[in-house]
Amino acid sequence: MNTTDSAPQLASSLIGELQAIAGAKNLLTDPADCWSYGYDNSRRQALPQAVVFATCHKQVQDLVQLCNRESIPLIARGRGTGTTGATVPDHGGIVLSLERMSKILEIDPANRLARVEPGVTNQTLQLALAEHGFFWPPDPSSAAVCSVGGNLAYNSAGPRAVKYATVRENTLGLRAVTGLGETIKTGVMTTKGVVGYDLTRLLIGSEGTLAIITEATLKLTPLPEAKCTLRATYRDIHSAAAAVSAIMAQPVTPCALEFMDGASIKMVRNFSDLQLDEEVGALLMIEVDGPEYGLDQSVAAVEQAARVDGVVDIYRAKTEEEVEALWKTRKALSPALRSVAPKKINEDVVVPVSRIPALIDGLEQLAKCYQIRIVNFGHAGNGNIHVNLLVNPDDPDEMQRATLCLSDVFDLVLKLDGTLSGEHGVGLEKRDFIDREIDPVTLRLMHDIRRQFDPNNILNPGKGLPVAD
Repeated sequence: MNTTDSAPQLASSLIGELQAIAGAKNLLTDPADCWSYGYDNSRRQALPQAVVFATCHKQVQDLVQLCNRESIPLIARGRGTGTTGATVPDHGGIVLSLERMSKILEIDPANRLARVEPGVTNQTLQLALAEHGFFWPPDPSSAAVCSVGGNLAYNSAGPRAVKYATVRENTLGLRAVTGLGETIKTGVMTTKGVVGYDLTRLLIGSEGTLAIITEATLKLTPLPEAKCTLRATYRDIHSAAAAVSAIMAQPVTPCALEFMDGASIKMVRNFSDLQLDEEVGALLMIEVDGPEYGLDQSVAAVEQAARVDGVVDIYRAKTEEEVEALWKTRKALSPALRSVAPKKINEDVVVPVSRIPALIDGLEQLAKCYQIRIVNFGHAGNGNIHVNLLVNPDDPDEMQRATLCLSDVFDLVLKLDGTLSGEHGVGLEKRDFIDREIDPVTLRLMHDIRRQFDPNNILNPGKGLPVAD
């Protein structure tokens, strides 16, 4: 684990100002209390000088103005479920926890929108929306605990993005505080609007480096009347990838199209009785939703597309119990990975759907070359593959090989016209690889934009972009 064990204490006068802004009950300064807010779901951890729990927009604005005046780094944090070190205070400073800004401010079914604070969890929001017959499409695997603010910061979408798109396409507007402590409102309350530049989409995915989001207006989607789940198995990854391409080329778009490679299936077999044929070398989990009338025809169209050469079996669940049984394979994977490699390296690269076979072939070659076990699964419908390097961080030789392997993984992805992150973000983990994907002129413009929002570089410094020359 990468750690920073100490940080200079704040002056008593500054602590007094922090208490005046947030209240004594919303402030931590004891290192023992602050330590647990210095990490995320990566292996990185650093000690913040203080932790402030904001409960309203005004507190966030006052805190940013104080930090800007004193040149103190300020790191906004949701629930700490990120995997790239983006909320780790490696420069010291103050962690701003938004978990107590957890109100659902408005649900407006007539206009298909909701206004929320950033600390509300994805699951809490979904349950509230369901009572009105709606949902918000982003559904990361950590939905039970991750915050909407975190979803916005990383543009985290989950499996439903194949049909319903990402956070950017499902957010209408934001209220935020820039690095100068100025309040801005972006976007519109309508599904159309082209006045000015699209700062909403700019802030989403910026990992708290441009502004701190304090409110979001979200675009809602009606809950589907019906859903059907299929599990399709194939002899090898090439057959499964051909099926993915065929499925995505016909008119019915599935709401989920998940993929597991042979290494994933082999691993799960060792931890769960899956009753899968031994010849299965790849697997697709497919869900189709929509109006109850016509769903059978939609499912039939997807199933026909999935029946490519190399298919072993396609099974359609008929009851909720069967749906649960079909998802058993996918759900067994995470516990298996945690058991075998609790400190694995997990990357979420994306390639065009047709390039998935080439990606998997290349990953297999890299695994052999560097003697690193690699397991792949993810959201096949949009080419978002989670590449897991199963390593032991306490083994220096293995970690050295893993570092070289990871560099070659990123080169492979870019060679296939892909991108280095689909929804996990950049943070610290991928920051030094970004200039392989983004050209120098574009990087310069991005740094210029960052300086306009945060001229004194207090908002999450050192994250997201390579250090400017």
